[in-house]
Amino acid sequence: MKRVLHVSKWLLRGLKRTTLVQSTGFWQKFAVFMLILGVVIPTALQAKTMITPSDERITNLGTAIVEQHASNTNKKAIIFIPGLMSNASVYEGITEHFNSQFDVHIVAIKGFGGTPQNGGFNFDTLIKELRDYIAVNKLSKPHVVGHSMGGLIALTLAAEHEEIIGKVVSIDGLPFIGPVFTRSNDTEVSQLEPQAQAFKAMFSAMKPDQLAEQTKRGIFIQATAPDDQARIIEMAKDSHPPTAGNAMYEVMTRDLRQPLKHSQTPILMLGASGGFSDDAQYQHAQYLYEQQFVDVKNAKVVMSTEARHFIMYDQPTWLVNQIRSFLEK
Repeated sequence: MKRVLHVSKWLLRGLKRTTLVQSTGFWQKFAVFMLILGVVIPTALQAKTMITPSDERITNLGTAIVEQHASNTNKKAIIFIPGLMSNASVYEGITEHFNSQFDVHIVAIKGFGGTPQNGGFNFDTLIKELRDYIAVNKLSKPHVVGHSMGGLIALTLAAEHEEIIGKVVSIDGLPFIGPVFTRSNDTEVSQLEPQAQAFKAMFSAMKPDQLAEQTKRGIFIQATAPDDQARIIEMAKDSHPPTAGNAMYEVMTRDLRQPLKHSQTPILMLGASGGFSDDAQYQHAQYLYEQQFVDVKNAKVVMSTEARHFIMYDQPTWLVNQIRSFLEK
């Protein structure tokens, strides 16, 4: 996976790669830093694909780059998507456990974590590109695993394009981020709109160093180990601030709670509440997560009270076992 950034930089060589008011409440900080955590083209047939010496296929989409491990048509495909301001490296040590069973595809979103940016970010465009990528590569109902914003992308495919995907695993990426801010599942997008606009403007005006500093302020919610915290801060520093601002706005104003009620897609929601400190907070976090999936068919919520937002850093074995068990059923 380290190769995806190297190859993407080679592929796009020559392209370019305020401070946020601190909230006083823990839940508000939790909500903001959950977000920090993973160009329209007429058809995916226009995507450029190259083969690396290691037989990995690198496909350049408009808003993302996809690395496909050595393809085996006899294997079912699985797609991994990182979160906001994260790159494909967050899945190092995770995807290796699925290579023998699946044809693995790993997404790197342009503008995040050093992946070169050559245009603006648009959530719906990325969804279309992933949909076209699945069709052009003739992937038969691939499973989709996403972290944070990547989880929201995976859930969007389940809500809007369930006919083309298999199962979905969302790693601490909720259908709607709003209730984490307000602690109420009665929250609507309209109530979050002003805050989303403010975050978009603030983050878009930041310099990379400011993105890193802002991430550092809430790093205790992201991961436990200092080395992992440093990796997250570095990815933020290497991200494109306007892209981060646009993506943050789109995450905050997208609500999939109702659309998902019509989906038949099997969904595993893996929540992380390790940033909290007592049973009451654990229980309320679990309640908020579970309430977002009320009446969603085939959805299961499993919480980890040990892991923080980057579950793949804090509890990699637990994460792999949860995904594997879910996909094997």
